[in-house]
Amino acid sequence: MEIVLYLLARGGIWLLQALPLTWVARLGRLGGGLVYYADARHRRVACRNLAAWLGEDHSTAKVRALARENFRRIGENFACAVKTASMTWAQLQRHVEFVAPALHTGPGQAPKAVVAIGHFGNFELYARFGQYAPGYQCATTYRGLRQPSLDRLLQSLRAKSGCRFFERRFDGPALREFMNQPGVLLGLLADQHAGTHGLRLPFLGRPCSTSPAPAVFALRYQCGLYTGICYRVGLARWRIEASDEIPTHENDQPRSTVAILLDINRAFEAAVRRDPANWFWVHNRWKGGEMRDVKAELPGAPPEPSDPSKPSEQASPSTP
Repeated sequence: MEIVLYLLARGGIWLLQALPLTWVARLGRLGGGLVYYADARHRRVACRNLAAWLGEDHSTAKVRALARENFRRIGENFACAVKTASMTWAQLQRHVEFVAPALHTGPGQAPKAVVAIGHFGNFELYARFGQYAPGYQCATTYRGLRQPSLDRLLQSLRAKSGCRFFERRFDGPALREFMNQPGVLLGLLADQHAGTHGLRLPFLGRPCSTSPAPAVFALRYQCGLYTGICYRVGLARWRIEASDEIPTHENDQPRSTVAILLDINRAFEAAVRRDPANWFWVHNRWKGGEMRDVKAELPGAPPEPSDPSKPSEQASPSTP
């Protein structure tokens, strides 16, 4: 079965890469629209997520219309990602604009950076940032596919980007070695359900499991921290914007991981509000289940009641 999937994928890639980018975008939108009707499971997830976010003021028709456009956008983005992977930087510049003044530095001048990225627009284009800012060595992490041949095919598509890809389950030592070099930029997808290792934090009004990785890497390797969003500005045209630097220290002390992640989530929320159809609503972001509860660390949380059976910190003797 794997060889059949591999041959189908190779054929689809060949076809898409042979066509002009705008044709690919239109085909992708058509395919995404068809998948909206064929894929009932992901359609329900998208509509449920959108209805919960829009609240009581929404109508069923509005939710469905937004979900249909979201499927068309996803189809356009996936198809275009295949085509743009084969394009040179000179060809791509007519379709992509990077807006990242804080990160646009020359060789030898680039400070280390971590960029929290999300599934917005053609998110495979994040990997081309090093061609916009050649002072950086860019890298990201990924989770390999279960089918080895398809995984190799996917990675061959990404090779032209110049970005290094570390398999997050197996390449930890290599990633740590990379992060200890100067002029590195690490992009980390941070808008998906993080499972039991995530922190329970609000996103779009509801608690969800949030990956602490961007904050942890920025603090551990003394990197500047930013968010990056890919916006669709027209058919087969994108604008990738980096935020101002997110503070990781306050009064010369590291900020808490919770405070940093709340800033990242707020930036992602603003991007969703700016263009709701541009995000990946088909992902079950609010799965629930076990996660680290950090309610006591959230701003405005009431102090925990003291335990009368334990001596207060003020009454305890000082350590010599």
